[in-house]
Amino acid sequence: MLRRLLCLLPLAAVLCWLATHRALLGDGARAVLRANGYGLLAAFATTALGWVAVSFARQGTVPERLPARRLLATQVAAASANHLLPSGIGAGAVNVRFLARCGVPAARYPAALALYLLAEGVSRLALLLAVFAVFPGALRPGALSPDLGGVPPAAVLAVVLLALALPVPFVAGRARRAVRRFLAHAFADIRSVHARPARALALWGGSLAFPLLQAAGLVAVALSLGLGVPAGHVVLAYLAASVLAAAVPSPGGIGSVDASLVLALAAIGAPVGAATSTVLAYRTVTVWLPLLPGALLLGALVRRRVV
Repeated sequence: MLRRLLCLLPLAAVLCWLATHRALLGDGARAVLRANGYGLLAAFATTALGWVAVSFARQGTVPERLPARRLLATQVAAASANHLLPSGIGAGAVNVRFLARCGVPAARYPAALALYLLAEGVSRLALLLAVFAVFPGALRPGALSPDLGGVPPAAVLAVVLLALALPVPFVAGRARRAVRRFLAHAFADIRSVHARPARALALWGGSLAFPLLQAAGLVAVALSLGLGVPAGHVVLAYLAASVLAAAVPSPGGIGSVDASLVLALAAIGAPVGAATSTVLAYRTVTVWLPLLPGALLLGALVRRRVV
């Protein structure tokens, strides 16, 4: 009986989320109806390929071989769970359960999650720097000053960095021993994973492919709505927005990703109204439409004891 209730829990959570975001879903649906169908189909295809890329990256975090089909299904389900809890907690919990079912020792769970987050963050930042080097004049932060009430964007960035840096001394002072123990185990696991070229290739290849596929989906939606901005500039806007939104722990990036994407698209010269419609259509196709099927899949995986 308890397992049946647990199977229904993801579906109930998603239905509650949908009920509380009716206005947002309505705006997204109207934006989708104005878009070209081929562009939306391409965006959904890049989303599906993104699940494959994440599966490769997750496999690269552990030496053990994970069942490929179940791993892929778990990533689809984890994507839905990730939109209900902040900072990747939902996806992390689902993947920990999956690793446990696959017989991976419990001592490796934190290192596997940390390695995945590290590879994802480093890959996004490296791609951002590389694309910015190719299009150095694409981002024009000065265009955002009126939207920020005349505050210079550099000052806003400085405040964000300061807010991120403030907790560091506290954590270092109160949890130094625990951090050192964790790092010792983590570095040992990182060395064991990178000793296998196939695992290292899966980890970094999947981590690099995932944000590129997401950016390609945004490009497809932008083209379908006639945003009128070069594709390379849209890729740069997506990478910049995703790095910025990672500092705000909202469930599934709802709010933080949306606002960051709109501001980034406006910074590359897109009209704010068109940028908002593009982001709404993009998030509808890549996040909100797969949310319910992912929740149903998560319930099925719980019922079959895959997670």
